Amino acid sequence: MKIKVYIASPYTKGDRLENVRRQVEVAHDLRKFGVVPFVPLLSHYAHEIQPEPYDIWLSEDFEWIAACNALLRLPGESKGADAEVTFAWRINIPVFYDVNELISWKEKHAKPQADYPVLIE
Repeated sequence: MKIKVYIASPYTKGDRLENVRRQVEVAHDLRKFGVVPFVPLLSHYAHEIQPEPYDIWLSEDFEWIAACNALLRLPGESKGADAEVTFAWRINIPVFYDVNELISWKEKHAKPQADYPVLIE
């Protein structure tokens, strides 16, 4: 299995679409290193279609954090991302603030991984 990484970053501070874009770009870079990124800010689009209270999104984020092997905290002020970091620490999931540190950790802790076949019909 590949390492799964939750990306935590600001959403409501600044331009929301730019914040989403930043997570997507970091996820793209992580995939190059064999990491499976989770991009929680993609829920921005779900919220545009079917708005939900903030607490609903945050509680779902905690569930995804618990399913990941690590958390990457991107720079920027964010109470939500800070709460995600605190939650990760509480459940003993490593938190990284730098992609290079994350990749170095991954190389030391990743088990041999099998590639799953792509099923296209």
